[in-house]
Amino acid sequence: MARRPKGRFIDGIVLLDKDTGMSSNFALQKVKRIFNANKAGHTGALDPLATGMLPICLGEATKFSQHLLDADKRYLVTAKLGQRTDTSDSDGEVVQTRPVDFTQALLDEKLDFFRGTTQQIPSMYSALKYQGQPLYKYAREGIEVPRESRPITVFELNFIKLEDDELTLDIHCSKGTYIRTIIDDLGEMLGCGAHVIMLRRTQVAEYPYEKMVSLAELEALLAQAQEQEMAPKALLDPLLLPMDTAVANFPEINLPDAMLYYVMQGQAIQASGLKPDCLVRITIGDERRFVGIGSMNDDGLLAPKRLIVIHDTPE
Repeated sequence: MARRPKGRFIDGIVLLDKDTGMSSNFALQKVKRIFNANKAGHTGALDPLATGMLPICLGEATKFSQHLLDADKRYLVTAKLGQRTDTSDSDGEVVQTRPVDFTQALLDEKLDFFRGTTQQIPSMYSALKYQGQPLYKYAREGIEVPRESRPITVFELNFIKLEDDELTLDIHCSKGTYIRTIIDDLGEMLGCGAHVIMLRRTQVAEYPYEKMVSLAELEALLAQAQEQEMAPKALLDPLLLPMDTAVANFPEINLPDAMLYYVMQGQAIQASGLKPDCLVRITIGDERRFVGIGSMNDDGLLAPKRLIVIHDTPE
């Protein structure tokens, strides 16, 4: 007999406002415990130094976390000019100090270099793997390993301010973009060096900044529920966003209730109106209940790809 997972069946997405100084996995485990969820996963780690939006998927929403990992991101970053560190951020050791002496015109010119699609060599202090090990593990041992450049796209790069030796930028970029590397490269182009001293992720996909909630706020709600002798879910669950918001940009195919059984058995369903290989959100009935994602094939059939488990077990 299969063991029932610890925690309750709860499906949805929490937009956590991660604090500085904690790892993304630490934040994930805290949220999982607060919600007493049986399953949880995040959608792309933030460095301990970084703060801001970390969508955390609970329950069946974890099946769609990859689509948020692949989504565009937006960051607010402040760089310290005149100092280069071995990690390209303030957690590292200063390896070079140089005077800061450049014009606004030169800064504008160098910033323009990063706009659009360019090639970027990932930092040695990234989580990318080489021969099964994260690059940062090699870096901590002083080992440099080869890394291939990768295409990234910077959709927007906005100059915010330059005060003394601190430069603040707003960057909207594609997945896989390392902001620390942009800052390090920019510092070298300006001839003074630079490293990140503040990094805040302000957006993932189309999720609104205003919907973020901190660990402190979640813990306060949990404590309030315990003080009032009420089920914590009454205060916590209203904060969850629907799991299909992770695939909100996919076109929707709404099927009648009678098709639910066949879809959940993984059977291809006759559909029309969408081009082949198009990923779609599958909803059922007038209530448009989300049940998963699928793709269209050349024969006009909708093939289920990733379906949720519909729980009948009471919480």
